Amino acid sequence: MFENLNNVTIPDAGAAVYSNVTVTGIAGNAPSTLKVGVDIKHTYSGDLVIDLVAPDGSTYRLKNSSGSSTPNVVTTYTVNASSEVANGTWRLKVQDVYSQDTGYVDAWRLTF
Repeated sequence: MFENLNNVTIPDAGAAVYSNVTVTGIAGNAPSTLKVGVDIKHTYSGDLVIDLVAPDGSTYRLKNSSGSSTPNVVTTYTVNASSEVANGTWRLKVQDVYSQDTGYVDAWRLTF
């Protein structure tokens, strides 16, 4: 498991923010069942768009914005990343696309 526990503030209705995880020591490609665990504290989870960005820049959508007023996004997504080399810098991209609510990326992890 590779993780980033550093908080990254998500600006209200602002630019996307990134949190990086560097993966080393994994031979070959990522699995077709790559687990992406996210722990985002936010007052209105529906505001958030979340993507996983592979080392080569390919983007995998984890969550679209929605009407959900539920706070926080604490879940694990499964991504078919088998076309991606496992080693390198993976990025969690988070953007708040609506105004009036705020939050931060608390932690996220990749499990190969």
